[in-house]
Amino acid sequence: MTITQTLDHLVYVVPDLEAGVAEFAEATGVQPVFGGAHEGRGTANYLLRLQPADWAEEPRPLTYLEILGPDPEQDLEEGTVRPLGVDDVDAPRLQTWAIHPAGFDAVVARAEAEGVDFGEVQDLSRRTLEGDLLEWRLTVRGALPFGGLQPFLIDWGESPHPASKDMPVLTLESLTLTHSDPTALRPPLGVLGADGTDVEQGSEVGMSARLGTPNGTVTL
Repeated sequence: MTITQTLDHLVYVVPDLEAGVAEFAEATGVQPVFGGAHEGRGTANYLLRLQPADWAEEPRPLTYLEILGPDPEQDLEEGTVRPLGVDDVDAPRLQTWAIHPAGFDAVVARAEAEGVDFGEVQDLSRRTLEGDLLEWRLTVRGALPFGGLQPFLIDWGESPHPASKDMPVLTLESLTLTHSDPTALRPPLGVLGADGTDVEQGSEVGMSARLGTPNGTVTL
């Protein structure tokens, strides 16, 4: 099993943030830490660091799991759609993933030239619990391409990476994508810098991650 070293984070979406985090903590034996709220977007997140089992190089790249859900503290304007399909999820699921390619702008340009629909580049930010401002750029599409299997790109710029702060760590034992036509997914993965990721054929489109936890292996 190969996990690309451009992996930035996995997005685990829950319909109820407090309940979803509590359920995750009970299953894994690890309590995620509060990341922050995405003001105006109606979401907030909890985080924990992931250590992919097959990354041997030192220092190891930073990556994490984001538990994303509706923020009950935000009153949204009517018609506002929460990002990454949060409004459409009725049970916790591994929704999509992000990679941080070497040379964000160059990869965006190459994807555009090769006809990969990554959406548009947006500037986003949020404040941490300590009040620090994190700013980043990422690619955004209204509908998740390939049902979320095509990753979005992210560039943290001068902001510290979220996984650089002190937080619990779990082992990412494997990451597998499942699609009815794996050959259609592999070209955009290659263009975006995520080639080598395991893609299996199956009737159900989805992602699965096996986590090594204090309570044993847990599959999302």
